[in-house]
Amino acid sequence: MQFNETEEQIALRKAVSDLGKRYGHEYTAPRAKAREPLSELWAETGRSGFIGLNLPEEYGGGGAGMYELSIVGEELNAAGCGLLMMVVSPAINGTIISRFGTPEQKQRWLPGLASGETIMAFGITEPDAGSNSHNITTTARRDGSDWLLTGRKYYVSGVDQAQAILIVARTEDARTGRLKPALFAFPTDTPGFEHTPIEMDVVMPDRQFMLYLDDVRLPADALIGSEDAALAQLFAGLNPERIMASAGSVGMGRYALDKAVTYANERIVWGGKPIGTHQGLAHPLAKAKVELELSKLMLQKAASLYDSGDDMRAGEAANMAKYAAAEASIACVDQAVQTHGGNGLASEYGLGNLLIGARVARIAPVSREMILNFVAQFSLGLPKSY
Repeated sequence: MQFNETEEQIALRKAVSDLGKRYGHEYTAPRAKAREPLSELWAETGRSGFIGLNLPEEYGGGGAGMYELSIVGEELNAAGCGLLMMVVSPAINGTIISRFGTPEQKQRWLPGLASGETIMAFGITEPDAGSNSHNITTTARRDGSDWLLTGRKYYVSGVDQAQAILIVARTEDARTGRLKPALFAFPTDTPGFEHTPIEMDVVMPDRQFMLYLDDVRLPADALIGSEDAALAQLFAGLNPERIMASAGSVGMGRYALDKAVTYANERIVWGGKPIGTHQGLAHPLAKAKVELELSKLMLQKAASLYDSGDDMRAGEAANMAKYAAAEASIACVDQAVQTHGGNGLASEYGLGNLLIGARVARIAPVSREMILNFVAQFSLGLPKSY
């Protein structure tokens, strides 16, 4: 791993940054309040070739890696217009299908995911399972050559935008009765599949949904990969999810910190000098900057390890990056609001809603506590505590 990005990566950062600045908070804010997806930005990001950067070139992708896709996620968030479905569609689902799908499945799904013309949602969380993905009850059972899926999922992002979805279910082992995880991809207009929105206090363009699967009949080729190895396949997609979540948090932290620094340099209240001259504001902003840069280093480490094929070390780094980036982003947003005083809660400054938005990253896609459990057990060798 090198600390200097390549010329191509630097150029990518600039191109995505320029794109994001043409949209920004002014574009995002009214759509977030109306719970409307950022369709125009998504379409242009796709046309620019940025959505499928991590997917194989033979299927229309960029042939790059998670490092490059994380650059896109970071820079769009830093411009105030992050695309949540990039975490889901190309990063989770695109990765799983490109690594474990059959040639026919890759040809069916990857070109659309790469261009952005197809958005694929991802359903794993269940009302009674919470963070325990081993405890999911959505069941896939065979019916001749078909599969029948029955169960519920919740907190599934962007189903109203998606043309397809990847569902994590469990198959019934005929010999032992033991349930095993398996992954199924299918169109969202499949009969028996229904969804309803979950009302949320957080103001964001992407809505969350409860899913209902009532004997959803799927053909045999809806199963992605092997029904016996899906846990490994699942985590092949969850590590990119954590990397992209980290990139989003780093970008959001940058956005808030940039706003705070600009304001601190311009706002004059006492003694004819900008408020940024006072250490009571300067030091907390400097501390937030240090923590943000440290989290970004772990993000870059995680993405580099993943792209090198080192899944085990990438998993550890991705979890640490997600933890660190969420905490750093929360600190940046909180201090940015405090720097602005009352203006930090005024809509025109674009910071107030981030108090909740940044906080989401401490919970999703994996909670802070579950990351600490992981680090305690796998990094420190402590006994399993849950």
